[in-house]
Amino acid sequence: MICVLLVAGHQPQLDWDVKQDISGRYVHLEGVPKALLPGVGGKKILDSWWELIKHRQIFNEVFLVTNADKIKHFERWATASDFPVQNIINDGTTSRETRIGAIADLQLCLKVKKIRNQPIMVIAGDILFQDQKFDLAQVTNFHGTKADGDLAIYYELGNDERIETRGIIEVCPFTNRIVKFWEKPSPDQTISRNASVPFYCFQPDTIAKIDEYLSMFPGRHDLCFGDLLSWLVNDKDHLIYAMKLPSGFQLIGQTTLEDYDAWIQYFTQQEKNDVRTRRISKRAYARVGLVGNPSDGFFGKTISMSIKNFWAEVTISESNKLVLIPHPLCDPTEFGSLADLHGISTKEGYLGGLRLLQATCKKFYHFCSTRGIALGKRNFSLKYDTNIPRQVGLAGSSAIVTATLKCLMAFFRITEKDIPKDIQPQFIMEVEVSELFINAGLQDRVVQVYEGLVFMDFDKDLMGSQGFGLYENLSVQDLPSFFICYSSNGSDSGKIHSDVRKRFDQGDPEVVNAMEAFAELTKKAKRAVQDGNWPCIAQLMKDNFALRRSIYGDTCLGADNIKMVDIGCRFGAACKFPGSGGAVVGLLLDHSRWEEMKSTYEEEGFVFVRVIPNV
Repeated sequence: MICVLLVAGHQPQLDWDVKQDISGRYVHLEGVPKALLPGVGGKKILDSWWELIKHRQIFNEVFLVTNADKIKHFERWATASDFPVQNIINDGTTSRETRIGAIADLQLCLKVKKIRNQPIMVIAGDILFQDQKFDLAQVTNFHGTKADGDLAIYYELGNDERIETRGIIEVCPFTNRIVKFWEKPSPDQTISRNASVPFYCFQPDTIAKIDEYLSMFPGRHDLCFGDLLSWLVNDKDHLIYAMKLPSGFQLIGQTTLEDYDAWIQYFTQQEKNDVRTRRISKRAYARVGLVGNPSDGFFGKTISMSIKNFWAEVTISESNKLVLIPHPLCDPTEFGSLADLHGISTKEGYLGGLRLLQATCKKFYHFCSTRGIALGKRNFSLKYDTNIPRQVGLAGSSAIVTATLKCLMAFFRITEKDIPKDIQPQFIMEVEVSELFINAGLQDRVVQVYEGLVFMDFDKDLMGSQGFGLYENLSVQDLPSFFICYSSNGSDSGKIHSDVRKRFDQGDPEVVNAMEAFAELTKKAKRAVQDGNWPCIAQLMKDNFALRRSIYGDTCLGADNIKMVDIGCRFGAACKFPGSGGAVVGLLLDHSRWEEMKSTYEEEGFVFVRVIPNV
């Protein structure tokens, strides 16, 4: 790939403002081209670009196009910056009135240097960007996966920026194609805030189209890349993809001294804000399935509740190297003795949470790379803590993955526009299922992303058409007291589902009918929640467990799990599994029997917890 830096623009207003300033603050900038003005931290704007570009393994050659008025400045910069002076092209213009335009400058470079049949990256080297050290290799790699089209870079406008000042694009979230382009649109034309910047990757075939485009406008000297992009987008046979960079871009086009000064101060403040957010902690909470489970993996419907009793917390902090820090209890590497190792391994198993962090990071990078989202070139340390009991069906592993995803998104400034809330549960499930082969359904991940009391509809047609279900937070008042009881021995979640999946896939009428019945129970429960009819919820929970027991069988459910349900039933509580097994969630409306029931559970060796809803 060839890289062309365009810095041939004339800035009469900026030059005039510098000369007229009487404060003395800018006297050293008199006559200096915009690209060589100090950026954030005092580094020249062009220096920031050159630091990103000068990796020889990415580009065969890098060229710089300037004008006759400022060429001496750039020749002096080149000798001081290890840039080949012979790669500077002079377009011969000395004023804005005689300019030939950015597209013609590119054409000149290609002609003078006889560049043919090579992909080209074009960058306006005089635009200011917030120096987050984004990885230029991500841009070239993404372009390499889109051999049938060109690539345009964009960023999301800040809250104070107006779409009327920029070229705005709409991007298809599924294909990353640019579907519409507006040059400085009004707010009633689009809700998009994706601002296109003079930063492109062109396939070799597009170069011929540039010649064709310029030939359509003989004598025009004001054609910019926004004009070309609009023309190419309107050609239905021409594909242009888009990639988002984690940076703001400013000083595009004509600029005043006031603009320059304001944006330097703004980006400097952003840098200070980054320092304050270089350590971020996020929590994801355990959940209890109230009605419908385990039909979430069978295109059913469920209602689940996020609880504050148990949580996983992940902390990310900027560091020189990327480090995943083992948890001292969940990922032990030192033991008091061989007997100590045996005891811990027997109780806790061999797999802690470190693999969940690593798999989430891997999946996150792959997701962003394939979705056209460039990440800042920043390293970090990642650690976790959790108090969710292992293997009792309270969604402990997915909580760690969810909290990790939240941290990565916050650290790299990835918003819900980039990874929509609807698809985050699918992302989390794929980390566990595809990367780590953990048996998992969507319910846990949905409620951990949405939090609160959540109704979920995993209708097959809906899942097939959009890739996610219908997720709705239910508002509640006067929530009754739920409890959790679990065995300290835990359970193997993978065995609880037994052969039901296979029978469902084979169309076993008993299983298919049961899943439909779970969905009907959930629809009734949704209405009961909205009406505040908790006795009805209690009965539906009982019906839910009875149905589950009928298709899974007592052997699969396990003696301890059934015993926990039976104890609650003796005291009039409605009990069922909150997840895959190892625990029960109960609803006891007769508070007079609460303490007696609690004591009975504890006498039998079970852990009893009063639920603190996260609603």
